[in-house]
Order: sequence, then C-alpha cells, then structure tokens
Amino acid sequence: MSGRMVRSKTAERVAELLGSREGRSHLSEHGWIRGMPVIIGQVNEPVDDVMGLVSVHNCPVLVAILDNQGERLRFIHVSPPNDALEIVEETPAHHPICSLFELAEEHGMLEFRVRYWAHTAVANALPDFTPKEQVQMTMLRR
Repeated sequence: MSGRMVRSKTAERVAELLGSREGRSHLSEHGWIRGMPVIIGQVNEPVDDVMGLVSVHNCPVLVAILDNQGERLRFIHVSPPNDALEIVEETPAHHPICSLFELAEEHGMLEFRVRYWAHTAVANALPDFTPKEQVQMTMLRR
C-alpha cells in the first residue's frame, strides 16, 4: 500500500469540482479564488474540530461536506474571525458541522464564533453546483 493515498468521498468530489472549468467558475462566482484552502469535513464532525482546521489558515476558506446520503456536496465560505464584528455567543462545541451549514443555508449569511476564537466570523452558504449538462438533460426529459 506504499505510495497510495486514502481520500474521502468528499475530497474526491471536491477534486472533481475543482478539476472542471465549470466547477471552478461556479465556486469563483461565490468567493473562491485559486489557492484558497478547502477544508474537508464530515457531516457529524464537531464544529470546533472543523474550525480548528480553519484557524490554521488565518484567511478565508471553503468548508465542504457531503450530506448523509453522500449525494449533495455542500460548501460554506468562512471568513477569519474579525474584531470589527460584534462578538456573538459561542457555538456549542458538540454541535455537528452540518448544523452550521443548515443555519448558513437558512439565513444566507451567518455570524458565529467557536470557543477558542475571541472574535466573530462569518459563514456564507454557497448554492449547490449543477453541471450544465445535467440541467440540459433534465430539460430534454420534460
């Protein structure tokens, strides 16, 4: 097994998306720039654990998860904590990252803070990516 790399299904899907011109264009329309870190999370991973990885970068990042069925690739754009923002209550450490995604999707933009951040950060939910081929096939079936 030497020389082989184990990748999660989420990492594979992110790599496919970033590997396509259409996928990069979609992400670029929503704040991604070439070289921006993409943090891969698991749907039930604690928010604190995922944000610990975000903290390492000290710059805006995308966080990606696959839903429980493994079909829907979801992204949030997370800003670094910012002292210009009003300090909000801490997100409970045990909350799964999917709860942060759900709140960001519901509100469009979400201010949040984890226990080891002195300042508030912002999460924006990205719309799902649907390849143009898939949209065209759906329209043809109608």
